Amino acid sequence: MRVTAKVDYAVRAGVLLAQAAARGEGPVKGDRLAEEQGLPLKYLENILAELRQAGIVRSQRGAEGGYWLGRPAEKVSVADVIRAVEGPLANVRGERPDDLAYPDGVGALREVWIATRAALRSVLEAVSLADVARGNLPGSVRALLDDPEAWEPH
Repeated sequence: MRVTAKVDYAVRAGVLLAQAAARGEGPVKGDRLAEEQGLPLKYLENILAELRQAGIVRSQRGAEGGYWLGRPAEKVSVADVIRAVEGPLANVRGERPDDLAYPDGVGALREVWIATRAALRSVLEAVSLADVARGNLPGSVRALLDDPEAWEPH
């Protein structure tokens, strides 16, 4: 899986908003989010607008304005954020794996892509912004990290 800068920035912003909510803070200014993470402000604002359209983030203009999560951090998965800014978790040439039709000769390739999507879902749908913000990942994800092979590049 290739994680784009857009996805990385969106998840980072979501985690910061989850942390702010846990501390009982009000709206967080976009420039504060950008500065804290070293992100380009205009790009981050465009990402936040996409998250707002998806209902993940809410915003208010003005001196007392800023951004906050549109629902509890426990109810926003990393998969939700990715889908809001990039679309489906897994696609092949822009198509959903289950919509693919291959000619004979490639065996179970379609099934490989569907299994890949399922594997991504098993992690990204299980992890909420609150989990990441607290540094407390679900056991199923922790188990994957306990395998030394997970940390090795291939």
